[in-house]
Amino acid sequence: MKELSRFLVLLIFVPVVGYAQQTDTLVKKLDSLNVQQDTLKNGQKNNIAPAAYEGAKLDFHTYSVLLADDIKQAVTKPLHTKGKDWLKVGGFAVVTGAVSLANKPVNDYAVTLHKNNPGLSSVSKYVTNFGGAYELYAIAGFYAYGLIFKSQKEKTTTALATQAYITAVGISFVAKYLAGEQRPYYTDPLTNKRGPIFHGPFYAFKKGPDGKRLGTENFSSFPSGHTTAAFAAATVYAMEYRDKPLIPILSYSAATLVGLSRITENKHWPVDILVGGMLGYLSGRQVVNNFHRYSKIKKSEKTALHPVSFNLQYFNKQIIPGLVYSF
Repeated sequence: MKELSRFLVLLIFVPVVGYAQQTDTLVKKLDSLNVQQDTLKNGQKNNIAPAAYEGAKLDFHTYSVLLADDIKQAVTKPLHTKGKDWLKVGGFAVVTGAVSLANKPVNDYAVTLHKNNPGLSSVSKYVTNFGGAYELYAIAGFYAYGLIFKSQKEKTTTALATQAYITAVGISFVAKYLAGEQRPYYTDPLTNKRGPIFHGPFYAFKKGPDGKRLGTENFSSFPSGHTTAAFAAATVYAMEYRDKPLIPILSYSAATLVGLSRITENKHWPVDILVGGMLGYLSGRQVVNNFHRYSKIKKSEKTALHPVSFNLQYFNKQIIPGLVYSF
């Protein structure tokens, strides 16, 4: 997961650098953050009918532009938070603080449970692996299904899942570096302390008694990258297939199990899972809504190009010219 995260961070800057300088592109047509409306607000619903995806296919260029816009919006969203959103942020902060108080007791209980139950240990390891590279295999399999059965919705949804995955994991990786939180399995040789301690971005580069650096992996607990990625993809599938109740249930259940496995595997504290899950959820939601804004733009462009069409009709033994207005 560590190497994959680094690769995704590099991948993030490819579309950003490549399209940030363009002045008259799809990015300018998408709603800016200052006037952006969530497509699920005010009773509106994203159009998830299969036919809706045929007119908004994602080629490499469009995929990259949308990905760059997803990242831009995800990074700058805090600067535009206002109104009721601050109440939500405050509420989540309170919940996060409460969960952080239970970090050690929950972690100790989970580790003991893991050690004393071989069956749970096996399942936990499998689930936590699914939250890493295995999840990419599942996404690839879903895309293959779309190719085989020529379903544009499945192909598009998979593309959106990868966008959410890249955006969420990239942001998670940056947050890990800035936070520098100590892993639950690690005892700091400089302080002889174990705990959910935030050391900041440079502490991991200090040298221990053996003369070696402490290592960034030992101080990259917050937030959970596995959980972030799992909830990012799960949110995409849950939103795009909300008309099939079983899919949202399965998606979020699988993501939750991935998060719990990171605790039983002694890799993360509970608060890391909570924040990682929320980060993934918000990233997935952002990606889905951004795509549907793009879909509406494509639809309006087609209507604007051909609002009126000419045709001939046979009526009462006469050929009569007519105009058809599309709206």
